[in-house]
Amino acid sequence: MNILMPVSQKNGMDTKLEHILKNSFWAMVKLEEGKVQNITFYEGAWETIDEFFEVVVVKSKDDYIWPFFEQSIPVLEAPFQETIEEVMEAFIFKELYEVRL
Repeated sequence: MNILMPVSQKNGMDTKLEHILKNSFWAMVKLEEGKVQNITFYEGAWETIDEFFEVVVVKSKDDYIWPFFEQSIPVLEAPFQETIEEVMEAFIFKELYEVRL
């Protein structure tokens, strides 16, 4: 499963989640069998990413997430998690919040 999230820098699992309008990069996390297999970082707009992703994780449900809804991409909120490592742990244990329209 590929999970996309806005981040502030490139620092592996310690990379901090960032608000969409403030992010410098996008992190694509490949999760297989409950473990992170790979993290790829992208600069620029998320629309330029060619790789398929199943879900987006954002810092706040108040972020600019409408484009994801328009593309029928599920959005999860990670209000208490700060790093990719914390977000992935919360994702595995289903502790993230589903953002609904």
